[in-house]
Amino acid sequence: MSPIGQTFRVVTIFLVSTSAVGLLGCKQEAASTPARPIPEVRVVTVSPQTVPDEPEFIGQTEASRPVEIRSQVTGILKERFFAEGRDVKQGDRLYQIDPIPFKAAMNSAKAKVAQAEARLVQAKQNFARVKPLLAEQAVSQKDVDDAVAEELAAKAALEGAKSDLVKARFDLDNTLIIAPITGRIERSRLYEGRLISAQTDLLTTIHQLNPMYVNASAPETFLLKRLRERAAKRIQGASLYELRGVITFTDGSTYPHEGVLDLLEVGLRATTGTRDFRVTFPNPDSILFPGQFVKVRILGAVRTGVIMVPQSAIQQGPKGSVVYVVGADNKAELREVQATSWHGSQWFVEEGLREGERVIVEGLHMIGPGAPVKPIPFAEAPPTPAAQPADAKAEPTK
Repeated sequence: MSPIGQTFRVVTIFLVSTSAVGLLGCKQEAASTPARPIPEVRVVTVSPQTVPDEPEFIGQTEASRPVEIRSQVTGILKERFFAEGRDVKQGDRLYQIDPIPFKAAMNSAKAKVAQAEARLVQAKQNFARVKPLLAEQAVSQKDVDDAVAEELAAKAALEGAKSDLVKARFDLDNTLIIAPITGRIERSRLYEGRLISAQTDLLTTIHQLNPMYVNASAPETFLLKRLRERAAKRIQGASLYELRGVITFTDGSTYPHEGVLDLLEVGLRATTGTRDFRVTFPNPDSILFPGQFVKVRILGAVRTGVIMVPQSAIQQGPKGSVVYVVGADNKAELREVQATSWHGSQWFVEEGLREGERVIVEGLHMIGPGAPVKPIPFAEAPPTPAAQPADAKAEPTK
């Protein structure tokens, strides 16, 4: 064999040997790579619960009795007695209309009453004289009839004069305008020297601030759903006018007194499709004032058979809310659910889950539909300290 052939043979044997060694190394490396572990996920086992049913609405405060102050008589405004924007008590003086013309009118009415009384006395005496003379035929029947008519006319004139006197006394008394209720009074719209028209010009308004109303509206869809749930016993507890209310202010603080639902309007508002209701709150410290926008949460009812899951379990899919459920073969299953509202750190799930199913709460980023999982019970964090109860007393101001 030539030297070139021997060299080619040696190179070929070397390459074959190197390839064999490389293949053997790859097989050993592949055999030594461990299998991917099954991801661990935290799960909660769902079961029906009974929880408070506390819907929340946006409401606006209103004085329980806003009373407009108008004059009963026409006259010149002479004096104002109250400080604007302050509290007034029932019976406090508010305005004085110039009483002089009304005193004169009352004195004139008194004089007319006296005249009518004198005329009546004269008519009675005249009748008393002519009546016995008729039997003696000393006077005619017409004279007697005229005496009777005169007496009746005198009585009618006296009644008219007395009525004028009552009206004159009423007008004089109403030249002094007093507060009809206890409350907080607005600014005066008219001042001294102005001619006031009876029952027309608005002088001011007094607002009774204790108790206070909170007016709110519920959508028709909400009301219809509540009726169905009440009929199906899914919502139980207090009846309509036993429900209570709690106020949350715009800064997040809670009003220290509970209110009572005392009015549900008969019909819907055609323009908004809502039905108005009213909750009455005590307001001894005048914390509430008219026109505030607040949140009012309605208490007193409970919802039964509720499935709740932590908020982290709810995902958003193309058609709405979804969760991952661990099936019997420990594989993740994507499930569409109807998550309606929050309760603390959990979602209400009305449809899509059954009692005893295991819902994945943590580890969702490691799985997909049909992926095998290793479920581990989810340990919830300890609850935070309870908030101050709604009926707790407010600390006195210093």
